[in-house]
Amino acid sequence: MVRNALLLVSRLLLAALFVPSGFQALTNITGTISYFASLGLPLPTLAAWGTGLFEMIAGLLILVGFQTRIVALLLAAFSIVAGFIGHYGQDADDATLAFMHQQMLMKDIAIAGGFLALAMSGAGAWSADGRGFGIGAEVT
Repeated sequence: MVRNALLLVSRLLLAALFVPSGFQALTNITGTISYFASLGLPLPTLAAWGTGLFEMIAGLLILVGFQTRIVALLLAAFSIVAGFIGHYGQDADDATLAFMHQQMLMKDIAIAGGFLALAMSGAGAWSADGRGFGIGAEVT
């Protein structure tokens, strides 16, 4: 029971980062495109739409615990790649901004660690993967 409750809380906390981020990226698509263009990414419009949709859909899948192990691995990889693209070496000429970007990179790496732990443990019984809140076999 405690294990399933903690896995549910883990999924809720991780989803709380990605669902709103994806929603914000999609509802402010012009700003998202501009940000990706400022990073020098090729096809910033495609990257903005793809990132926003991925964050929101993957976050919702984590929230309900559907295909959790696969989605968690994808989000772990996404977090590391996004951290390095968006934060590594940014604003080196401004010590305050460079420090902020370094901290954001480390947070992205830590988030990836959380997703790797979730990929290893699975979603627990209180999830779509576990066939509902205590109904059916527990997924380990």
